[in-house]
Amino acid sequence: MLGGIFEVSYKNIPPDFSFTSKPGVWKCDSLDFEVFQWAHTMMFAIEEINKDQSLLPNITLGYWIYDNCIHLQVALRAAIALIGGLDDNVMEYNCKGLPPVVAVVGDPRSSYSIAIERILGLFRMPLVSYYATCSCLSNKIDYPSFFRTVPSDAFQVQAMVQIIKHFGWTWVGVIGTDDEYGQSAVKSFHEEMSSFGCIAFTETFPKAQERERYLQIVNTIKKSTAKVIVVFSPRADLLVLSAEIIRQNVTGRQWIASEAWSTSNILATNENFPSFGGTIGIAIRRGEIPELENFLLQIQPSFDPNNNLLPRFWETMFGCKFQDISKQNDSALPVPKVCTGYEDINSSRTAYTDVSESRATYNVYKAVYALAHALHQLMLCENGKGPFENNTCADIKSLQPWQLMHYLKKVNFTNRLGERVVFDENGDALAIYDIVNWQRAGDGSVTIKTIGVYDKAASKGQEVFLSEKDIFWNFDSGKVPESVCSKSCQPGTRKATRKGQPVCCFDCLPCADGEISKETDSIECSQCSSDFWSNPSRTQCILKEIEFLSYEDAMGITLTTTAIFGSCLSVSVLIVFIYYRNTPVVKANNSELSFLLLLSLTLCFLCSLCFIGEPSNATCMLRHVVFGISFVLSISCILVKTIVVIMAFKATLPGNNMMKWFGATQQRGTIFMFTFIQSLICVVWLTSAPPFSSKNIKHQNSKIIFECDVGSFIGFSCLLGYIGLLAGISFLLAFLARNLPDTFNEAKFITFSMLIFCAVWITFIPAYISSPGKYTVAVEIFAILASSFGLLGAIFAPKCYIILLKPEKNTKKALMGR
Repeated sequence: MLGGIFEVSYKNIPPDFSFTSKPGVWKCDSLDFEVFQWAHTMMFAIEEINKDQSLLPNITLGYWIYDNCIHLQVALRAAIALIGGLDDNVMEYNCKGLPPVVAVVGDPRSSYSIAIERILGLFRMPLVSYYATCSCLSNKIDYPSFFRTVPSDAFQVQAMVQIIKHFGWTWVGVIGTDDEYGQSAVKSFHEEMSSFGCIAFTETFPKAQERERYLQIVNTIKKSTAKVIVVFSPRADLLVLSAEIIRQNVTGRQWIASEAWSTSNILATNENFPSFGGTIGIAIRRGEIPELENFLLQIQPSFDPNNNLLPRFWETMFGCKFQDISKQNDSALPVPKVCTGYEDINSSRTAYTDVSESRATYNVYKAVYALAHALHQLMLCENGKGPFENNTCADIKSLQPWQLMHYLKKVNFTNRLGERVVFDENGDALAIYDIVNWQRAGDGSVTIKTIGVYDKAASKGQEVFLSEKDIFWNFDSGKVPESVCSKSCQPGTRKATRKGQPVCCFDCLPCADGEISKETDSIECSQCSSDFWSNPSRTQCILKEIEFLSYEDAMGITLTTTAIFGSCLSVSVLIVFIYYRNTPVVKANNSELSFLLLLSLTLCFLCSLCFIGEPSNATCMLRHVVFGISFVLSISCILVKTIVVIMAFKATLPGNNMMKWFGATQQRGTIFMFTFIQSLICVVWLTSAPPFSSKNIKHQNSKIIFECDVGSFIGFSCLLGYIGLLAGISFLLAFLARNLPDTFNEAKFITFSMLIFCAVWITFIPAYISSPGKYTVAVEIFAILASSFGLLGAIFAPKCYIILLKPEKNTKKALMGR
């Protein structure tokens, strides 16, 4: 005999608890056609096995089936009755032979199964549930004899989370019943969801129908920004909450249903569709059982006192009462329609006759077959090779439940539908689910359509298969809803969590300059390497803009043109002086020094061209060497000219022979000596720490400035300092000689030129330091050109004016006029 416990009735009537008389039993009310089909599926499976000569030959299976009346006390009474038998008096012979039942199929509720298993577990009697999914029941220490043909909630939660992850919903609410099933599932859901999303709210609705609590839950749903709500609840417990949601017209929510209510025809109705249409749920795997429908349609009412379910079913199905019951009605009340027992069940399409969605039905079928195969393996045991003490076998005529449990653990067969039935070490079935969606059928009714599959055994990332084109979304847009606390941060930004809020609530901050993020929802931005910079959208690193003073840009062209013009001007003046070399003005200004000075000024103008263009190690060394030597040569010539002017006037005094000590040879030697010192400075500098080209990435983050590093700051300072020293001496001597009685006062012009030279280079220092990038080089070139033009203009402009425009003054008489 096999026992069965089903939730055939979804309402119950409590007995009188006044204790003035012996308390009665709970009465069952409101029969559920779908569950009644489950109970008859157990009968069908047993009859099918009894007809199968290859399975349990010469053994006939029987059954005792109870209705738990959706109440724990009734479920426990049923379990105890199955264990102890139905006899009121227990005699000694009752304790020998087979127990009243060797295993129990049931209970559908996890909370009831927990209580029943605590009793059955004492006797190691197998309890094979077809609908109890609480993951807590996988604990073999607390529930040693529990098995199930429905996957555990641990897998159900994983499946639901995979669906939520697939659609990118990171902000969801969760509701669970206030029992072991609901709270265990909610806890597992929290753990699984934390890896990528957040829980907007968690609510628990009580087993007792407390209206205030239901109103509070609905208010939470309405206030929450979460559009996706997951519910773990048996279908009967959800009736009150769903009714309140419909009453308050709560719409625009995507419901995710646990397998306990995802295929419930009581909830999937036209009345509930405005709020619950489009529900996506995890459903037990569907199976089409051959010949089951014919068996169900052969049902006939029976008045067996041990079977009160059949008359109740018939009366509920056809809305009538059998005569013996109708006679008990008060004569004042209307007499209901009398049942004849010959009503045509084929004329009524109900959940009882509908085998298109055989899910829990299929699990019942598998549970019965699993027990039958375990019994069959027990029968095939050979003495001396048995698994029990002294290698003995169990006797099928006197087997004990614990012996059957040994074989049930090892059950592994393929049923008539081609599906493998096996239990893991925790007594759990293989984790395969259908994914269903509540939709409108063509006739306007609500249908539960399979839209995908979840297979835990599939390769990682491929567990969920969804046919998205077949999904109905109950939203105005008809598209996948969005349920996030904060929208995803686009590439180029990073997530910054809000203080005191879940990690799914965040702000999107743009990446800083020089940082990028390429992916959506980046937690941090990555720094670009030194030669790269972020693009305006901060999504990729691009090569930094390379900056140097080139010949192509406007400033480079201007400075190049000015330098060439200056050098041409110097050459022109040199040509003029050479052409008029025999005139008094040229002779009076020491023509040889003037020629050398003009040549050095030409070099000064041309050396500025070394500062334009992309720097290289060669050009960096060349620019500073040419600059240093050409300017020292110029200043040396001016210094010697100044000394010659002073000595020339001192030599006019009687008895003064100074000029013979500072003739042309001494003048050339002095210029050579001053220039040679500068050359030595350059040689020491270039051999110790020469200038080199470098990339400056510190001054401007977004650009690479190609520049010349001076190498040795001391060497560069010595070069400039030496030029400054000579310029200072020249200025001082020229200033002291400014009042000499010279018609064409050379000393005064030299003083003025040195004044311009020193002013330019003094202002150059702060301008050089404060100028960014290529403008640093531009300032240096400007100083070179400005000082060169100052020297050329101050010293040679007056002379060229007389030579070219006032030739009448270019005579010895005019020069000696004073």
